[in-house]
Amino acid sequence: MSIRRRALLATALALPALQAAAQPWAPSRPVRLVVPFTGGGATDLTARLLAERLTPMLGQPVVVDNRPGAGGNLGADLVAKADPDGHTLLMCTIGTASINQFLYARMPFRQEDLAAVALANLVANGVVVNPSLPVRTLEEFIAYAKANPGRINYGTPGNGTSGHMCGEYLKARAGIDITHIPYRGTGALIPDLISGTLQCAVDNIPAYIPHVREGRMRLLAVTSKERWFAFPEVPTVIQSGIPGFEAVAWFGVQAPGRTPPAIVNRYAEAVLEISRDPAVIARQRDFGAEPNPLGPAAFEAFIREENEKWREVVRVSGAKLD
Repeated sequence: MSIRRRALLATALALPALQAAAQPWAPSRPVRLVVPFTGGGATDLTARLLAERLTPMLGQPVVVDNRPGAGGNLGADLVAKADPDGHTLLMCTIGTASINQFLYARMPFRQEDLAAVALANLVANGVVVNPSLPVRTLEEFIAYAKANPGRINYGTPGNGTSGHMCGEYLKARAGIDITHIPYRGTGALIPDLISGTLQCAVDNIPAYIPHVREGRMRLLAVTSKERWFAFPEVPTVIQSGIPGFEAVAWFGVQAPGRTPPAIVNRYAEAVLEISRDPAVIARQRDFGAEPNPLGPAAFEAFIREENEKWREVVRVSGAKLD
C-alpha cells in the first residue's frame, strides 16, 4: 500500500473519533433534576421551566424529582452522593448551598461534594399574613407581636430555608416573640395560611402572588433591598423601619462534586442560553423571579459571598438545628 493510500486510510479511520471528540457532551439516558422541596414553590417552578427547555437541547428527558426533607438537605445529599456522570443534578437553593451549613449542627454532605453549574434567578421573600390578623403594615405587625408575645405563629417551607432565616432575623432585629412553624414545602403551607390556621408566613414571593392579588392574603413587606417588581406598591423591610435588612433567595443548578468540567460546562452553557431567551425571562418574571444567570466560576464566587452574609445572620439570630 502506498504511503499516500495509508495516510488517506488513517485519516478516514481517525475522522469519526475526531468528530466525536469535537461534539459537546450529551447525556445518554434521562436526566434527573432533584428539587429538594415539594411542588408549588419557587424552587419547583424554576426547575420545571429549566427541565422543559433542557429536554430538547440535550436530546434526553430531564425529569423533575421532588425530594423534600430536612430543609432541603435530603435532596441535596442525594445528589452529592450520586454518580458524577451528568445524569443527576440538583436545583439548589440559598438554603442547601449556603445557609444550612451554618444552621445545622450536623450536615449529611460537605459543600465541596457539590459543584456549581449555573445560577438561574433571584426571588424576594415576603412577610405575608392572613387578612384576619388586624395589621396592614409591617410596623403594625411588629407592634401587634410585641403586644401579644408568643401568640403569633409564622410558617416557612422548612428549617434552613431563606424564609426561616428571614423570620428569625426579623425576630432578632425587631425584638418580637413569634413562633416558627416549619412545613414540608410551600405547597403544604399555603392552605393553612388561607384558612387562618396559620397567621403569618415568611417565604419566597412567587407562589403567593395570585393569593395576594385576589385578597386571600396580605403582603406586608418584601425583604429585598429595593421594592420588588411584582409588587411595586409594597414597601421593603428597610422602608418599614429596620435598616440594612436584606435577604433575597436564589436558585441555581449544582452537580455532584466530582463531575468532569466538560459536563459541568455543557449544562452551564445550556442554562445560560435558556436564561437569555426573552420568553423564559418573561415566564420567570410572571411567577415573580428576577433572572440573574451566572456561569460556574461566577456562581461559585457568588456562593462564597452569600456564605459570609448568612454565617453572620445565623449568628445574630441565634438559630440552631440538630
